[in-house]
Amino acid sequence: MVWKDQSLRCRLLPLVLTAVVGCSRGERTPPADRLAGPSRTTDASVVLLEDFSARHLFPANNWWNADVSAAPLDPNSRAYIDWISGRTPQDSTPIRPLHPDFGPPPYGIPYAGVGGGQPLLSVFFSPYSPYGNESDSGAPGRPAGYPIPDQARTQANFIEGGVPGGGPSGDRHLLVIDRDDWLLFETWATRWNAALSRWEAGSGAVFNLATNERRPEGWTSADVAGLPIFPGLIRHDEVAAPGPITHAFRVTVRATNGYVWPASHVAGDTPGAPPMGARLRLKASVDISHYSPEVRKIFQAMKTYGLIVADNGTDMYITGTMDPNWDNDLLNPAFASLTADDFEVIQLGWGQGTAGVP
Repeated sequence: MVWKDQSLRCRLLPLVLTAVVGCSRGERTPPADRLAGPSRTTDASVVLLEDFSARHLFPANNWWNADVSAAPLDPNSRAYIDWISGRTPQDSTPIRPLHPDFGPPPYGIPYAGVGGGQPLLSVFFSPYSPYGNESDSGAPGRPAGYPIPDQARTQANFIEGGVPGGGPSGDRHLLVIDRDDWLLFETWATRWNAALSRWEAGSGAVFNLATNERRPEGWTSADVAGLPIFPGLIRHDEVAAPGPITHAFRVTVRATNGYVWPASHVAGDTPGAPPMGARLRLKASVDISHYSPEVRKIFQAMKTYGLIVADNGTDMYITGTMDPNWDNDLLNPAFASLTADDFEVIQLGWGQGTAGVP
């Protein structure tokens, strides 16, 4: 498994976390480190890689859960696949295999479930990043703060990269799900500043998993495209559970050109590249019957729900969870047996009007 360090996420301004911002819809975060929350009697236990396979992330008609098996092709589908593959008029031979950007620690993105009584902590967003004013101080209509468990400071594998407290570099995504209030808290470039006794991040977003609310147009999230990360991960709990996986997956390409719904944020204007929010679909004609049941379940979801371009990174890297139960000896050759040519791009913005395309 190749480890991918994209600490800048194509965000070109340096992340110097020396001042306190912490904004949500333009409001300044209260200065207290531990912020008051509602009195709760629910279970406040912290569960790393909690099994959420029996619960539905977002409503059934959310874009992550949309069946795109019959969606029309985009007229530029072939050109986008050629671009992802690296083909040019001078060289039509390159191919681009798939890669599972996840596995046992330190590969992939971890997550943790917490109870509704988990204490809320303020997160400080850098004023030197343009994303502080696009970050949430907390859940809408609720006290400010993120329910970050203390274990994320002191224990490995709670933050992407596996370093306790996040460390100094890398994407360092932190994903926390409030299982009682069904809220998703996500941060990017997360670190615990021991000298100042505070959590810091480059950006942060909170999603109500019971609604279809998007980020404001033009806003990012903890992911460049402005999308939530957690619902797009390939998770071991879903692979191990009975029944199919019923959502799309997160995928990266080396560059993008604008954005389309459901994305809300742009991160490049590279000619010929697909936009953020573009959705790739594994062709119905691809035979997946010979794969293991676990891999077959993942690939079937790629046929039914597809892959959503959510970040600039390595072409056809598909994101999943950091989980010791993954077997890379199974995943790597299976994914590598497929290439970008086994996919097609559905009509841009299908299901909603397009936005932000140059």
